[in-house]
Amino acid sequence: MQRFLLPLSLLASAALGVAASGDLNIDVTLPVECDRKTQKGDTINVHYKGTLQSNGEKFDASYDRGSPFSFKLGAGMVIKGWDEGLLDMCIGEKRTLTIAPSYGYGDRSIGPIPAGSTLVFETELMGIEGVPKPESIVTKSATDSPVASSASQKVAEKVASVVADAADAAKTVVMDTDDVQEHNEL
Repeated sequence: MQRFLLPLSLLASAALGVAASGDLNIDVTLPVECDRKTQKGDTINVHYKGTLQSNGEKFDASYDRGSPFSFKLGAGMVIKGWDEGLLDMCIGEKRTLTIAPSYGYGDRSIGPIPAGSTLVFETELMGIEGVPKPESIVTKSATDSPVASSASQKVAEKVASVVADAADAAKTVVMDTDDVQEHNEL
């Protein structure tokens, strides 16, 4: 009987690929402390610059107009990557959102954005309507950010789960190339 086992290192690599792929990547570039974070239903004011991941070409920026963009968070007024990527954000916080087509415009061309584009938005939360702006912005380290630690923890848990499942499968998956019969020719 011949047995073929998948090496654990190969299984771990596959698990990392699964965990690393996603529709939305949130990079908190300027984490700040606050008492009140954005929530679904808030009307928020956001400055942004949008570029295409494929070539870095800018397609839009509120900074160029000198006025932040306002919308109701979680109400479907913007692409899904924004509705999810700007949740739990503090006034003054900056994030870079990398948004896959499924969380952006999908297979539709929108103005200068080609169909199937991955979008990169540099965002800055300028305000939450009805919430006083803080007198000063207090920054904190990126590792202290609940979003960063939560996202890292979720990725780590997913990787650990997939690796454990794969390791269990590798222990039990055995391929018998001799069919059912024993070969006692010698």
